[in-house]
Amino acid sequence: MSGEWVAPGRVNIIGEHTDYNGGYALPIALPHVVTCRAATTSDGLVRVSSRQHPGERIELPVAGLAEAQVSGWARYPLGVVHEYVRRGHRITGLTVELDGAVPVGAGLSSSAAVECSVAVAIRDLFDLPVTAADLIDIGRTAENSYVGAATGTLDQSASVLCTAGHALFLDFGAGEHAQVPFDLTASGLELLVVDTNTPHQLVDGDYGERRRECEAAAAALGVPELSAITDPADVARIGDPVLRRRARHIVSENARVLAVVSMLREGRDPRAIGPILTAGHASLRDDFAISTRQLDSAVAAALAAGAHGARMVGGGFGGSVIALTDADRTGHIESGITRMFHTEGFSPPRAFVAVPSEGAHRVS
Repeated sequence: MSGEWVAPGRVNIIGEHTDYNGGYALPIALPHVVTCRAATTSDGLVRVSSRQHPGERIELPVAGLAEAQVSGWARYPLGVVHEYVRRGHRITGLTVELDGAVPVGAGLSSSAAVECSVAVAIRDLFDLPVTAADLIDIGRTAENSYVGAATGTLDQSASVLCTAGHALFLDFGAGEHAQVPFDLTASGLELLVVDTNTPHQLVDGDYGERRRECEAAAAALGVPELSAITDPADVARIGDPVLRRRARHIVSENARVLAVVSMLREGRDPRAIGPILTAGHASLRDDFAISTRQLDSAVAAALAAGAHGARMVGGGFGGSVIALTDADRTGHIESGITRMFHTEGFSPPRAFVAVPSEGAHRVS
């Protein structure tokens, strides 16, 4: 049995680093996808290859994945296979061929797109009783335990649950989600995504350090997760200034997500969310300390060229920026960012317009 599946990358409208703190987020799925062509075998082996890594074909026993000494891109699909096996599902053998169109290292969840495309393929190929929630958890566990990146479930949730024309409101504390209409075209707007060409690596120590700091801040406040705090004044009770800033970002970011969701549900002009996006960038830059010169410059250039709001997206320490633009100004704003990067001596950025797209599914 064989087939082809796709899973999208994502961009977060608002809500960064809130997932592992039990908070809120509002992503959309991108039209950029990872394609997984997969087939069952009966020889007990898993074979993975990628069009982006020609000549690197990995072949391992399904039963030996836990001890496999594999590094780099292959650990993402292999981690998903291993997680299915670890959960007691019988995988007789599998061939996986990947082709990724999600920019790697741009903070657009290329890794989650790989994980989710493979996860849905395995579910369908082996006719397994796996729910959407299971798919999300399989992808997240593979990334946490097999790859070694201490992420939450935001990326996998977006890749699995998003629908075209909508943003996905995620309540991680309650384990609930809802679709929120997000039609910028009707208002003459576009969402410009700018890849600053400064790749980030979530398996590096900085991301994990932020997570540990959030846990320490929650402990200092006597709560299980920072999202239990809704009054920003409570953050002042934290003595350590670094932990206080980390907590302030999470509390204020959750409030920003709720504000944006409320505006969109009320049918207000989406331009009104622009200042909230910009405030989110300031919080990520100053309180969470995960921005970079390139990200800050892209935001500043977008705003100077007339964007209604702009902010960095993703885990930080590199990656991409989003800018809310009038459709007839998008090209002007993109040019302004490119000029800024040339002046600053940065590598040229890459940009595209994001359209809310469909989550992971089979295509053939």
